Amino acid sequence: MMRAIPLILGLMWSGAAAAQGIDDAVTTFRLDNGMDVVVIEDRRVPVVQHMVWYRAGSADEPVGQSGVAHFLEHLLFKATETMESGELSATVAANGGRDNAFTSWDYTAYFQRVAADRLDLMMRMEADRMVNIRLTERDIVTERQVIIEERNQRVENNPRALFSEQMNAAQYLNHRYGVPIIGWMHEMETLDMEDALSFYRTHYAPNNAILIVSGDVDPEEVRRLAEIHYGPIPANPGVPERLRSTEPPQTAERRLVFRDARVAQPYVSRSYLAPERDPGAQDKAAALTILAEILGGGTTSYLVEKLQFDAQVAVYAGAFYRGISLDDTTFDLVVVPAPGVTLQQAEDAMDAALAQFIEDGVDPEQLERIKMQLRASEIYARDNAEGIAQRYGSALTSGLTVQDVQDWPRVLQAVTAEDIVEAARAVLRREASVTGWLMQAEEAMQ
Repeated sequence: MMRAIPLILGLMWSGAAAAQGIDDAVTTFRLDNGMDVVVIEDRRVPVVQHMVWYRAGSADEPVGQSGVAHFLEHLLFKATETMESGELSATVAANGGRDNAFTSWDYTAYFQRVAADRLDLMMRMEADRMVNIRLTERDIVTERQVIIEERNQRVENNPRALFSEQMNAAQYLNHRYGVPIIGWMHEMETLDMEDALSFYRTHYAPNNAILIVSGDVDPEEVRRLAEIHYGPIPANPGVPERLRSTEPPQTAERRLVFRDARVAQPYVSRSYLAPERDPGAQDKAAALTILAEILGGGTTSYLVEKLQFDAQVAVYAGAFYRGISLDDTTFDLVVVPAPGVTLQQAEDAMDAALAQFIEDGVDPEQLERIKMQLRASEIYARDNAEGIAQRYGSALTSGLTVQDVQDWPRVLQAVTAEDIVEAARAVLRREASVTGWLMQAEEAMQ
C-alpha cells in the first residue's frame, strides 16, 4: 500500500490539471483611507472568513514593553462605545460562528468565521473596535493577570519553551525577534493602560490594516460593505514606518546549555540565521523550504535515515524553516539522542551527516517526491477558506504581495538540486549558528 501513495498523488495531480497554473480567485482594492482589502472567492460552501490583519506585532513594540501587542489583543475583546465587554464574541457565537485573534512578531489578526449572510454584522463590530475601544483600570488588571498566567502555563512550566526563548535570544542580538511574543515576565508585570492605548493609537488604523474576506462572497458586495463600515474611519498619518534594527554579521558560533530538573528528554537544537521570503525574490526561501523537507521533513528524510536508522544514535531528527517573516528568519535542526548516546555524540553525528549531505547532494527521486507532496498540499489547501485567508494575511503583513503568494507554488517547483545544495552551503555555517543543549539539572543526573 505504501508504494501506491506516490502513484495516487501523481494521478490526483494529473487529474487536477495544472492547479498550480490556476490562481486563487483574488480581488484586491484599497479604500480611500488607505485600508487594503483582499477578497478570495470560494462559493462551494455558504461560509465566510472575515479577518483584519494589522501590520504590527511584537517586533514593533517599544523597548521595555514586551508583550504589549499580545496584551492589546486580549483587551480588544473588552467594551467599545457601542458594545459591552465580551459582546462581540457572544454575538458571533449566537450567530453560529466562531472568532478569535492571534499575535505574531510581524502582525496581529482578528477573525470571525460565520455564515456568508452575517458578513455585514462582522464588519460593523470589527470596525467599531478598530477605533472605539473603551478600557477601564479593572480591564487592565484582569487581563494583565490573564497573560501572566498564560505565560506561566505555556512557558514557565515548560522547559522546552524556556529553552526555545533562550535560543531565540541568543540568535538575535539586535533584533526584536529575540524577544518572546508573549513578553518577558518582568516587563509584562508592568504593562499599564497608557502602554496599551499608546500601541493601539499608534498602530490600529485602517491605513495600517488589511481586510481579508474569503469564502462565499462577491467582491463588489465586500467593497460596498467595507466602504460603509471601514471607509468612514480616518487614516492615521502618524503610523510609523516599520524600521527595525538589523542583526550585525554573525562571525562566531554561539552555544548555550539549559538545565532543568523537569526535562524528561534531553536534545540538541541548532538554529542558523536564514533569509526570509522576499517580494519578487523567493528563490532562496523556496530552496530552504525544500531543504528542510529533505533533511528532516519526515520518516524518510536524510537526517532520520543517517542518524536514526543507520547510526542509531537518535530517536528523532527534524529540520524546520519558517519563510514567512518580515526580516531574517531561522533554519532549525533538532536531534533527540537514543538511550545511552550523549548530547555531544548526537551533535557530532548531526554535523557529520550535514557535511555528508552537502558532499553527496540531493537524491533526485526524493526531490521529485517532495515536490509532488508540495503540489498535493497546495491543492488540498484550496479547500480551506480559513487557511487561504491566513496564507494571504501572514504574507501581506510580512512584506509579500498577492502575486508572490500566487507565484510561490511555481517557485517551489522550479527549485533544482543545485539550488538546494547552494542554499545549504550558504546557510548551514557554524559561525552563523546557535547550538543549544536541553538537559536535566545536574543534581537530577546524579
